[in-house]
Amino acid sequence: MAIAACPDATSYITNYDKMTKRTYTSIAFQGMAGAYSDLACRIAYPDLQTVPSVSFDAAFRAVREGKADLAMIPVDNSLAGRVADVHHLIPSGDLFIIGEFFQKIRHCLLGIPGAKIDQITDVHSHVHAIPQCKKIIEKLGLTSHVVADTAKGASDIKKWNDPSQSAIASELAADIYGLDVLERDIQDAAHNTTRFLVFSRHNDVPIHEMGNDYITSFAFEVRNIPAALYKALGGFATNCVQMVKLESYVDKHFNVARFYADVEGHTEDRSLQLALDELNFFAKRVTILGTYRAHTFRNGVSSM
Repeated sequence: MAIAACPDATSYITNYDKMTKRTYTSIAFQGMAGAYSDLACRIAYPDLQTVPSVSFDAAFRAVREGKADLAMIPVDNSLAGRVADVHHLIPSGDLFIIGEFFQKIRHCLLGIPGAKIDQITDVHSHVHAIPQCKKIIEKLGLTSHVVADTAKGASDIKKWNDPSQSAIASELAADIYGLDVLERDIQDAAHNTTRFLVFSRHNDVPIHEMGNDYITSFAFEVRNIPAALYKALGGFATNCVQMVKLESYVDKHFNVARFYADVEGHTEDRSLQLALDELNFFAKRVTILGTYRAHTFRNGVSSM
């Protein structure tokens, strides 16, 4: 499978090389080779070596320990919603967000070489991929089995070498594990898309250039006063700063105290500076996680 680069994503590397003269050679992801996170890394950063990691925390740790220069982590899917556990790791991961990437998910039904679609009885895939392909599973009367990730399903059926076993995974996984693509684009919804964030040890904020759109991400906790959240966020409304994401988290006592937010704008924008000043007045422990170029997907330009 030929992996086509995404110009919008690779511009992150070009811009940062110009500003910091930093050279990136590797990027970590959660999962096995051939997982959709691996595919996203290869499309966004085709010149980097991808580094498989057993967990999201392990991918963060690989960057912290210098075993990888960057990490690409999925945070949201248009069908499955928020990726579990990731947002709890972001504020405490000691890394900075330097980019985002939106990857369209195009599921394939894979079988061992020579297998026919009417031979398969079982399908193996990730817990989110199986319900995303419900129609073909029901049409073929397959028994579904959940595995750690889509690439694991592909690896397993290759190892078993049983024509009755199939996997739902990417075309990249088919190439890596030597499987046949029995059918392409088997996902029920065409809009199935995952948003990834790119993390670095270095807080490399891009130069503020006119004509470019930016996202700033931050985490904060509200003070224990009446209407604290309303007051903390009021500055974004009065300064016309668009908030595109706001999520809350509970602590061990189930008190909603911590929030994660994405807003449109660069930290050099006066309007965003004023909004953050007001946030700091009503909130505590405000942590700027990163300012980065907004991906063209936000303007209706798809990533493959």
